[in-house]
Amino acid sequence: MGRDLVVQLTASAVRALQARSTPLHVEMELYFSCLIRKRLLFERPPRGEVAWVGQELSLSFRPVMSKGGCSVADTDPEDMLVDLPTGEPQRFVPHWLKLDYRGGRWQGEFSY
Repeated sequence: MGRDLVVQLTASAVRALQARSTPLHVEMELYFSCLIRKRLLFERPPRGEVAWVGQELSLSFRPVMSKGGCSVADTDPEDMLVDLPTGEPQRFVPHWLKLDYRGGRWQGEFSY
């Protein structure tokens, strides 16, 4: 979306990426409801604009809101979310992303 994003990978994340036979896709979701929630979604099909970090990692950013109500639960049904009509989504793109691989699971965080 025309903005720089600093991506930091731990040594275990680099090893896990290199061991994969397919690229890893990470979606950074910024959810607007009564509160704001940030979460990383791993292994989902890419949607929207995708940025590649090498050949092993793709990233996307999706600002969303709920269709109704005021839920900030960790698991929202996908059909209850809609893209946030921001007009300028690049203004919401995070500044940095940190990824790690521990105990057989991807984890990380992003922020501004």
